Amino acid sequence: MSLTIKYFGLLTEVTGKHEEIFPSEINTVNELLKELYSRHPGLESKEFKVAVGHEIVNNESKIMSDEVALLPPFSGG
Repeated sequence: MSLTIKYFGLLTEVTGKHEEIFPSEINTVNELLKELYSRHPGLESKEFKVAVGHEIVNNESKIMSDEVALLPPFSGG
């Protein structure tokens, strides 16, 4: 199984992508962030939340879904 990482808002500008595929050997959010920062160093200075399977999680969480989204801060009106 591979992971689909989806980027939203200004994070698409940083990565140059709306989504990308990662290998399945990534098991935790911390592992994913390490790989993301390696591939896209500009992400380290950005604020965002990580959602796994449509649920916002913390960095210690295990990845129990094949879809992860990076969500920048947003405001409503």
